[in-house]
Amino acid sequence: MGLTNTQYDSIIRKYDETQMNNRRILDERKEYVYSHVEGFKELEDSVITVSMDYAKKKLSGDESSIEELHALLEDLKEMKAHLLKGVGLPEDYLDPIYTCKDCKDTGYIGNTKCHCFVRQIIELLYDSSNMRSFIEENNFSKLSYDYYKGEGLSLFKNAVDKCKSLIEDFETEKRNILLYGTVGTGKSFLSGCVAGELIEKGYSCVYYSSISLFETIAKETFHSASATKDELYNLYDCLYNCDLLIIDDLGTETVNSFVASSLFALINERHLRKKSTIISTNLSLEQIRDIYSDRVFSRMANSYSLLRLVADDIRIQKKQLNIRK
Repeated sequence: MGLTNTQYDSIIRKYDETQMNNRRILDERKEYVYSHVEGFKELEDSVITVSMDYAKKKLSGDESSIEELHALLEDLKEMKAHLLKGVGLPEDYLDPIYTCKDCKDTGYIGNTKCHCFVRQIIELLYDSSNMRSFIEENNFSKLSYDYYKGEGLSLFKNAVDKCKSLIEDFETEKRNILLYGTVGTGKSFLSGCVAGELIEKGYSCVYYSSISLFETIAKETFHSASATKDELYNLYDCLYNCDLLIIDDLGTETVNSFVASSLFALINERHLRKKSTIISTNLSLEQIRDIYSDRVFSRMANSYSLLRLVADDIRIQKKQLNIRK
């Protein structure tokens, strides 16, 4: 699972809080029963005494009265259940309380993460990815080929296949994709589709619009008086080490030497660390080379699948269809 140590610790703290809260509820229940159910506390004390005797005899190898003590424990258990029923409480009212009975609120079943732990990872990854709402709008359930024709349809189908291949082989092979072409051809849509599928598998995915990405890097590097070394480290740790980084709408930011060098450092470092990156842009390949430098273009050309998309602006097509309806 794609978690940082900080994210992992935050989930473990939630389990600790859950355990403490459930113990508090159980203590309140015991206090209520002891004060409102006559004779229950005495039975509870008897259970403790008999259980200790049972354990001592078992450890010493004395089998003479084991069955008798076991039978007495069962009788005491039935008497306690009878008293609880008498005041309208269920038999298991004082049993240990677990939010997840499978892992008993530890997060693990043996050495394997429980399903509840995995679910928390996925929720955390959604929250930290900057794109929960983005994925709700852009996912494979909304995939349609109706807005493409001719060469555009062939190119889009190829891009869909490449994106699905990236998802299917993600565990063993980290691939990079550059989606480029005219406005409104489904580039951001496919990025969201990939991210949603990978997050559901428990991988860490981070989304930035190009403008937001470079503004954030510049702010943390130059302009934030309150920024600490830890904050800057955490930013780059996220950008360099997340399983999938999506940079959307490259070319919409104001490009200068800092942006160009930051882009190269980012894609180069992720390539060296074998981390997947998806970049979408309305720029042509020639424009990318001219704007960001030959070395940026060379890195993309050598380590990215270059997927061109062509179509009439889908957003305009959808509006026109709604108007006709």
